[in-house]
Amino acid sequence: MANKRDLKKDINYVLGDIIEAVYVWEYSNTDKDTKQSEAIIDDAIATFDDLIAKTNAKNVENKKAHFGAIKQGLEENGRALIERINKL
Repeated sequence: MANKRDLKKDINYVLGDIIEAVYVWEYSNTDKDTKQSEAIIDDAIATFDDLIAKTNAKNVENKKAHFGAIKQGLEENGRALIERINKL
């Protein structure tokens, strides 16, 4: 059960840091349009909700593969969001 808890913490920290980075960008670039940055925040929140729902799924046959796929999804989505932040 500790792995599930750690996975939830990782999801929270990674996506929370991404949202914080967007807020820092918005704060330091007050003259620029924030539509793209708000879209990144919305996508980060949607990713968080999706990954937490998958983590809380009860009817999983192979837990190791299931949690591995969640970790992989977190890594891929996190990198994609970070790339979008860098393009701002």
